[in-house]
Amino acid sequence: MSFKELKINEQILRALTKEGYTIPTPIQAKAIPELLKGKDLMGIAQTGTGKTAAFVVPILQRMCAEPKQCAPKFPRVLVLAPTRELAAQIDQSFATYGKFLKIRHTVIFGGVGQMPQVKTISRGVDVLVATPGRLLDLMNQGHVHLKHVEFFVLDEADRMLDMGFIHDVRKIVARLPSRRQSLFFSATMPSQVAKLASTLLLNPVRVQVAPQATTVELVEQHVFFVDQENKDKLLISLLQQQHLTSVLIFTRTKHRANKVAKLLASKGIKADAIHGNKSQSARTKAMGQFRSGVLQVLVATDIAARGIDIDNISHVINYDLPNEAESYVHRIGRTARAGAKGTAYSFCAADERDFLRDVEKLTRMQITVKEHKYHSARAKDATGKSARPAPKQQRGQRSNRSPRRRSFSRRR
Repeated sequence: MSFKELKINEQILRALTKEGYTIPTPIQAKAIPELLKGKDLMGIAQTGTGKTAAFVVPILQRMCAEPKQCAPKFPRVLVLAPTRELAAQIDQSFATYGKFLKIRHTVIFGGVGQMPQVKTISRGVDVLVATPGRLLDLMNQGHVHLKHVEFFVLDEADRMLDMGFIHDVRKIVARLPSRRQSLFFSATMPSQVAKLASTLLLNPVRVQVAPQATTVELVEQHVFFVDQENKDKLLISLLQQQHLTSVLIFTRTKHRANKVAKLLASKGIKADAIHGNKSQSARTKAMGQFRSGVLQVLVATDIAARGIDIDNISHVINYDLPNEAESYVHRIGRTARAGAKGTAYSFCAADERDFLRDVEKLTRMQITVKEHKYHSARAKDATGKSARPAPKQQRGQRSNRSPRRRSFSRRR
């Protein structure tokens, strides 16, 4: 099936062709016909499956087919995304696929001054892409009105839950008109996310392009058992291999992301870090340099990396294994995009051994063990108390997590 067979209009088809897209991905082929009929949709899909175009294209087409009935200042489309980077990329998709249409769009998020965003909104937009915190701020200040929204998209709902945004989302949805077309996307479907979906959607079509919480089949996965004190040495030795051309490294904390990036730079490896404490301009610059190949390595925390959508990432390295198995799925999904193959390496120290067991239980597969000069039998065989972080460390992680999320949502 081609996009032309999906009866996409000429202006949008021309934009798709200009980008080199002629054949829809599975989620696009399943979702677009249903959305063009005006149906609500629940999409279960990981990033990298083409889900953004799956909702942008039919929304643009319906907007063209149904002339605007409301005053020009009010948005017809609202898209909520959990991170600044993802919001910016969705906005860019509206620009790309709506290149030959008279559609006004903008994106709003925290971490930058609000006045330029307020000025753009005051001139009137058709499409508003936003992170929840900044949108609520501008709504409460009277700068944004949602009473004429016809199309509502909630993207990456499971990450909204992880980041503590669900209450903000509920407040925003309460201000939307009851008559609208609603689209809901999530990579996984935990009970709270399913409950939220049931309140947002009316007789939705369900589209699922990959089994829930499974890893991307094209990703080759390996685990390196290594003591914490040898992780840096192992990392340097890996990055000196020529085939690691574009590498995304995940750490569990912002401090360690900075530390790893500085270590790599000191060894002549072009690297930078992105996380919540970085300014938006610094994050945008690092992303641009990584995308263009100026940087070989980008070091990131889970939250900062959520919006990364770059086709040519050759390797993902989990310097720290995540303490939530679902995050592993999201991490390795950053590679093997657009039909390409990719590789994921995970470092596992003794106190991360249970995290690895959780990942293998969730994905229903045993990750291949990679032998290396820093191999740790102690890490491989760790059980009981030795296989998880010390209680004091765990308490510190838990006590820090909630306040960070609360303040983080306000910054966004």
